[in-house]
Amino acid sequence: MYKRVLLKLSGEQLSGKFEGGIDAELGSWLASEVKGVAESGTQVVIMVGGGNYARGAQLAGHGIRRVTADHIGMLGTMMNALALTDIFESRNVPTRCLSNIFAEQVAEPFVHRLAEKHLANGRVVIVACGIGRPYLTTDTAAVSLALELGCDVVLKATKVDGVYDKDPTHNHDAIKFDHLSHDQALSDEAIRVMDKAALGLALEHDLPIVVFDALEAGNIQRVAANEPTGTLIG
Repeated sequence: MYKRVLLKLSGEQLSGKFEGGIDAELGSWLASEVKGVAESGTQVVIMVGGGNYARGAQLAGHGIRRVTADHIGMLGTMMNALALTDIFESRNVPTRCLSNIFAEQVAEPFVHRLAEKHLANGRVVIVACGIGRPYLTTDTAAVSLALELGCDVVLKATKVDGVYDKDPTHNHDAIKFDHLSHDQALSDEAIRVMDKAALGLALEHDLPIVVFDALEAGNIQRVAANEPTGTLIG
């Protein structure tokens, strides 16, 4: 069993049955899954994406600077983090929302010692706004945050059950990997489950990443317990 994990959730996953925004029913289900992990003694940090509201790289152009576009994307992650915090607390999962941009009216600032205190007190910590800087994805922010908070592993939630040699949704002959080294994941251009900057940072610090299907019941608890689930990169 891992002592502390970082769960990376994408905005697209949080939209659930809707085309955009957040699916509160799905959020409630995720709360019950994470609750089982927290009650088992594993501390949980969650980094959320914002693609269900806005993607900086897609917004840039036609007068919108990339820096501004990335800031808009960060605000999308804030909306997800605030919603999840309320949903988790309504399901009796003690949770705090911390932000990497200045937003004191709606969230606590991300401060290393404050995050550590919340985790030590048994609270789930949801971090909004990525790393707080433009040109960096929430995948890279997730790896950076996991290193800062001494997490044992990054749990990268996807819609498929691991890493394949090609897209399994369009290729019935796709082969799943149970284990990959960081070098393999970095060098293989067909593997796009996580951006290369994030994988490179994980390689540099020997931080394992597990890519798995978070929407299968019990999977979050299984992977947090270090049971073979999805694909291990490391």
